[in-house]
Amino acid sequence: MKQTTLSTDEIRDIVAREKVKTVWLWFVDLEGHLKGFAMAPSELDRSLEAGMNFDGSSITGFNAIEESDLTAFPDIETFSLIPMMDGEEPAARMFADIMTPGGKPFAHDPRHVLRRQLARAEKLGYTYYVGPELEFFVFKSMELPPQPLDDGTYFTSPPVDMSSALRTEIMTRLNAMGIDVEYHHHEVAPSQHEIDLRFTEALRMADSAITYKYVAKQVAHCHGYYITFMPKPLFGVNGSGMHIHQSLFRSGENAFYDSEDEFKLSDCAKSFIAGLLKYAREITGFLAQYVNSYKRLIPGYEAPVYISWSPVNRSALIRVPAFVPGKTSSVRCELRCADPSCNFYFAFALMLAAGLKGIENELELESPVLENLYGLGELEREKRGIKSLPSNLHEALHCIKRSEFVREVLGDEVTEQFLELKYREWSDYQMHVSEWELKRYFSVL
Repeated sequence: MKQTTLSTDEIRDIVAREKVKTVWLWFVDLEGHLKGFAMAPSELDRSLEAGMNFDGSSITGFNAIEESDLTAFPDIETFSLIPMMDGEEPAARMFADIMTPGGKPFAHDPRHVLRRQLARAEKLGYTYYVGPELEFFVFKSMELPPQPLDDGTYFTSPPVDMSSALRTEIMTRLNAMGIDVEYHHHEVAPSQHEIDLRFTEALRMADSAITYKYVAKQVAHCHGYYITFMPKPLFGVNGSGMHIHQSLFRSGENAFYDSEDEFKLSDCAKSFIAGLLKYAREITGFLAQYVNSYKRLIPGYEAPVYISWSPVNRSALIRVPAFVPGKTSSVRCELRCADPSCNFYFAFALMLAAGLKGIENELELESPVLENLYGLGELEREKRGIKSLPSNLHEALHCIKRSEFVREVLGDEVTEQFLELKYREWSDYQMHVSEWELKRYFSVL
């Protein structure tokens, strides 16, 4: 599933032939928000040769003002035309690798963080594949409170599902940009939807997931609607998650597959899963990075909160989907606690690093939990040693703060920047007086 790489001459030819008016250079900040700037085609040659300088001090989690100069170097492997919306001029985009004035990779660049872990996997002979399932809501507008378009449920079809055509347009535009989509459907909650990307290498997938969110929001905007990837925008219904399927390949073969095992899992796969379970609490703050993320991570709404694994069982943190006979590539593990508001580059880097730690240290995988975990009492879970994920952002940040593993993967500076940013968010949340508090206490206290 390698992406065809264009040469710089081919990129120039496409820009000229398609009469491209602007070329965007994209990257993300510390939280994974899309950032970028557009340049005229006349600047393309200069950007390809020397990069484009910009002020990094205004980017969340990047440099301080006294050391703000950074350079964005286009990654030509990511060149793509952007499908035009009504009234738009032809445009293209490339993701950029961020460099320091000295020509070194910028340590705070999330793409660089993921590249480091992928290089580590490559040294061990592995290629890391991921396939995320991004869920989202479609609302009538950005106005609050949110107004759903329909009352559909899981796999509801039109006309009750009022966004099927919208999803199809998003899928078509993603396909036009070289991003493979498996299928799309209505999700469990009213006006909730899912478009699944076909699994591919992790760096390309992170770029594709950023593009997915951009295209989805743009298409919705053109139709007068609003798409949000907020984890829990509506009370009393399921939130939006991002189940992440993952596997390692070696020499073109699935390293997770073992024909003799009951679950078709190799020792490599079992140790990888054991690593994910071991470091789950330490990385949750990156997989679910907002206060709102933990309004989704509660029992009863298909969001796993108990650290365990299981074949098929969807109440476990890690699920091993059923093996498809004759298809060895189908053997994988699915981590189910992440949500689509995360920084994909950090999330993939930390999951890969956790799995590789499990392999390197030959961690043994505990027995699977076959029962519905929501049906087990707290004493039974405690007796069986089943721990829980952090219950709120503050607890998740405490786990990160104490984690040598996270600092090893991200570096001290990035870790401290992330903690500072998120502790401010938690402080703001604590000071806020919510509508729930007013309704509960105002008239009775």
